[in-house]
Formats: sequence, C-alpha cells, structure tokens
Amino acid sequence: MDQKRVFLGSIATETNTFSPLRTDLRDFKDSFYAFPNMHPSTPTLCSAIYTVARSKAVEHGWTLIEGTATWAEPGGIVNQNTWESLRDQLLKELKNALPVEIVLLGLHGAMVSQECLDCEGELIELVREIAGQDTIVGVTFDPHSHLTDKKLKNADLITVFKEFPHTDFVETAEDLIGLVHRANNREIIPEISTFDCRFIDLFPTTQEPMRSFVDKIKMLEGTGNILSISVIHGFMAADVPDLGTKIIVITNNAKNEGDELAKKLGLELFSMRGKTRPDMISLGKAMDLAQAKTDKPVVIADVWDNPGGGVPGDSTIILREMIRRKVQNAALATIWDPIAVRTCMSAGENTKLYLRFGGKMSQAGGDPIDSQVTVCRIMVDAVQSFGDSIVSLGDSVWVNVEGIDVILNTVRSQVFSPDVFSNFGIIPIEKAILVVKSTNHFHDAFSDISSNIMYVAIDGLYPNNPSKNGYRNLKRKLWPLVNNPHEI
Repeated sequence: MDQKRVFLGSIATETNTFSPLRTDLRDFKDSFYAFPNMHPSTPTLCSAIYTVARSKAVEHGWTLIEGTATWAEPGGIVNQNTWESLRDQLLKELKNALPVEIVLLGLHGAMVSQECLDCEGELIELVREIAGQDTIVGVTFDPHSHLTDKKLKNADLITVFKEFPHTDFVETAEDLIGLVHRANNREIIPEISTFDCRFIDLFPTTQEPMRSFVDKIKMLEGTGNILSISVIHGFMAADVPDLGTKIIVITNNAKNEGDELAKKLGLELFSMRGKTRPDMISLGKAMDLAQAKTDKPVVIADVWDNPGGGVPGDSTIILREMIRRKVQNAALATIWDPIAVRTCMSAGENTKLYLRFGGKMSQAGGDPIDSQVTVCRIMVDAVQSFGDSIVSLGDSVWVNVEGIDVILNTVRSQVFSPDVFSNFGIIPIEKAILVVKSTNHFHDAFSDISSNIMYVAIDGLYPNNPSKNGYRNLKRKLWPLVNNPHEI
C-alpha cells in the first residue's frame, strides 16, 4: 500500500470583538504551543486531530507531517502581526511538506485579527492554494464559530463538536479522519450542504430541547447518503458578517438531499429560538438557595465573567456578596490577577497579608477586593483537566479570604473540572458552595458531585443580549434583532 502524506496544523482561539483584552503571541504560548512533532500525547480542544491521526496512521497507511499546533484562551482581537506570524509559519511548514494528499486542520472558527474578520477562512484559502485542488482538506471547528463562504469553498470536509460542553472533541476528530480516509480511498464523494438558520442564541446540550436535537442528528448520521451533520451555534460576542447559527450536512454525492435535510433541520432549530438558554437567576436568589443545607455542594456558575467567552474573568461581584453574607465552607475558581499572584508568591505559603485582587479590567467586574488573606498554596504552572486534555492556569495561588477559598491565576481559563480545586488540595465535595467562572463546559464534570447547578445572571463585559450589542459588520437579518428573518 502506498503511503499517503498527511499534513497536520492547528491555530485556534475564539475572539470576543467587544472585549477590552487583546491577544498576542504571548497568549498563545501561555495557553498552548507545540512546535512541529512536539504535540503532547494528550489531545487539546482544537488539536485532537494530532492524537487521533497518530493512532490511525498505520491502519490508514499515512505518513504524518506535523506542523505547529497552538491555542490561546478566548480573548480580545488578535494582534495582526501575531496572526500573520502564526499563519505564515504554518503555511511555510505546509510548503516544506509538499507534496501531500491530505491536509488536516484543527481550528476554532471564530478568530478575528485587527485586519481580518475571517482568519480561518483566510488560512484555509491559502492552504488550498498551496496544497492544490486535488488535495483533500479536512477541518474541525468549535460550534461557537462563524461559517463563511471561504471556509466552505476551500474545505472538502468539516466536522464540528456537537456537545456543549464540548466533551466530544476527540470524537469529532475521529469522525473527520474517518471521512477523510474514505474520501481519499474514493469510497465516498463528500458534498457539503448548509442552511442559515438566521438567529443567534445559547445552546447547551445538557438540557432540552438541544439534548433531543443533538441525539436526533446523531441517529441520522450514517443512514443512507448522510455522512455527517453539524450545528454551528455561532458566537454572539463577535461583530462579524457571518454571525449566527447554521446547519452543515455532508452527504455522499447527494447535494440535493443534503440541501433539503439542512433546511429541514435548520427550520426545526429556528423554531426553538428563545427556548434553549439555561435558566438564569439573580445573584440574591442563587445565594439564598445555595445557603440552604444540602448533602452535596451547590454549584454557582458566573456565566458572563467566563474567560472562555473572551472576557477577563476577574469579576469580584459574587465573591463580594459571599463575604457580605459571611458565607463559609465555600470555594471560587478562578479570579485572574497576575499581579496578586506574584505578590502572594513573594510572600510565601502560610503567610497572611493585606491584598488587593480582582476587578482590574473594567467597572463591570466590580471593585477590587481589599482584605487580609492567607496564602494557603502556591503552584507553579498549575493545570486543570478537560476530559483527557490538560489546561494551563499558569502560576496560581490558593488564598483564603474571610473563610472563602479562592484560586487566583495568571493564565486566564474558564473552569472545566473539580480538579481546578483538588489540584491545590481543596476537596470540592466537602464544600457547601462552589463558584465557577464558566458558561457550561464545567457541567459534565461537576454534575456528579453537586446537588444543584445554578446559572447566575450578572451583566458584565460579555455582550449577552444580541438585540443590544450594536453589531456594525452584521448585515443579515437575525433573530432576535428581527422577529422572523425568514420572512424578509
């Protein structure tokens, strides 16, 4: 069997164009940066194609040429020089790998730089120019992305995480690689169909109606000519022309059938508008419920200060309310404050000091906390897990303030797992209240140890109401900006 030359590359971040943050090369290197052939044996959210391709290389008869893989925690607009440097580095690696039969790209799909509203579309277009029309280009995306014409025109196959939380990122890479292998062997002729649902919302798959919708599309895959179905949720914190929810259906040489199914599923999803968001409650109500005695911890999600949405993650509003109520036996993760972490590291473990922390990036995050704290634990290069993936927190400290355990970190990250606490020596199951900065990625790992999970509505820097976001680049009509965009 002739060996097929397969090139792999990954550049990924999610850009909140409304965020006061900016993203540069340091952010990529702080979060995750693997030089060619140096990707770890564990997968990451957007580069699972590396570990899966390695596991399938012998079976498929592939010779792998691994390019750079990098990921930055979601943040603000990407510095243009940073984007061009990362882009050109990967393209240079591809040129050096030629000729190749297959290119596999692990991307996010919502990266915006200072001069480019569609970074991944630009990258895939340039990859196509270099690799040639006969090369199969396969791509994985995060559902919180933007589906553009450039992406569709230049990719042969696209698979997208179906779950939110994204617990299926490895499965998504497996699906892509399986389809790419079959296409390369001429077993299938993939045709991509799409439908613009013309709305934008949140779609957690841990609850109805999205749970049943995702189960339905999974059952449809592999029946008849249907090879793959994906939902692009969209990312409402980005002002881009292609904002919004879309359906992708890939068929085996059956474009008309794919078009019809994409439209049918898209209109079904549109009928769920306004019904898919998790129930949000006020901070006061959440604290009242959390302070009632339960057998397991109550989890409170600080949804709109989630670093995974590109905001700082340094809000003090919930912590300040907990202190006011004299809450005890509680833990919070995380508050991003590199200066406070450095100060605590200088002081050392088991030291008490007066510390100002949090609330640095915006008035929307509340005032800084000024209080005496105890430095309980210092960790250099702290991490947490997300499935089999290892996520950096950077140098971090566990401090106790007014009886509440708080994790301060230097590399922004949303909370994925209870080990964000246990890695420091905090036993999460023994706490009455756990506060996490995350939208829904925490849900799968925390549901087993909690008695109740509550999503708290605290307006902050995240632009969570599309009808008030003031998009300038969006020209299409979307709900909730208009009542029924399909009639216009």
